[in-house]
Amino acid sequence: MAELREVVEQQTRGQFTIGDRALEIEPIRPRGGVVAVDPEWTVTETLQRLAEDIGLKFSTVKSARWVASRWPKEHRLSGASFTVHRILANIEDSRERFAAIKTPPEGKTRWTPDDANRRVGRQVENPVTLKEKITAIHSLAQDDQVAAAVTTDFLKRPQVAAKVTVEDKVRVVEQLTRDESVAATAATGLLRRPDIAFKAMSDDTARFQVNHAQAERGRQARDHFDRTSPVAPTVRQIDRTVEFLDLVTACHSFVAAAGRVVPGLRDRQLSEDERTIVHENVARVRATLDWIEQAIDTGKVDMDEELVRLLKGE
Repeated sequence: MAELREVVEQQTRGQFTIGDRALEIEPIRPRGGVVAVDPEWTVTETLQRLAEDIGLKFSTVKSARWVASRWPKEHRLSGASFTVHRILANIEDSRERFAAIKTPPEGKTRWTPDDANRRVGRQVENPVTLKEKITAIHSLAQDDQVAAAVTTDFLKRPQVAAKVTVEDKVRVVEQLTRDESVAATAATGLLRRPDIAFKAMSDDTARFQVNHAQAERGRQARDHFDRTSPVAPTVRQIDRTVEFLDLVTACHSFVAAAGRVVPGLRDRQLSEDERTIVHENVARVRATLDWIEQAIDTGKVDMDEELVRLLKGE
């Protein structure tokens, strides 16, 4: 058990390392924040390249980046898995979130994924309470044929049928929205009303359906990348060492920063002193890139005296 917990701890540290490095490359931006002039350097484009270079799915890198942003290093709890951190990251209030992870459910010494899902109001894998069992039944009855068969069986039980009450207005609305396009349009319009959206999300089934739809869209995007990307088979085989990840992070950080800054120089004339300083730094960058290529091609990391002086700015 101790050995397995150490393995989980290592995996957690690895996931947070990926998230932290992704944050270095692309910090979380506020909604409506400044976007680079060059559309190539969007957050999605940068993270997509990072994911490809380290052999992970885009969704994995994106999720790790978001979780790392929700859990600063000083608030991460040793002994709690990355899965638990990811689930509890959905608690919006930061103080409540940081306090929650330090307070496992009563009678337990550590969080489990099911306990974390209960804390944020999501479906659990092992339902215990009546409400959780009902939600699980709804999940299993997603297929119309299954739902119809289960409903028919339930209604054959007199005590169940006696408790079913159907309002006339609800029946009319359901009849009018049998067509999926009509139902989608009506639901979209209704959910734009804050009071209705709030009440709808108070329903376990409605909340589960929304979460399920979001997860399904993410799954389809991941499957599309696996099926269509020519580099997908290759990136899955890349050996991801810590040094490799740090080097890729450094390269992406430089490229992403240049992609954001350089377009801002358009139509701007630098002074002679400014140009001299930039040229000196560009020379240092070129020398460093040559050094990196030498290291990855030959395994030699020694620097000659001229390179040492150049990197020191002499």
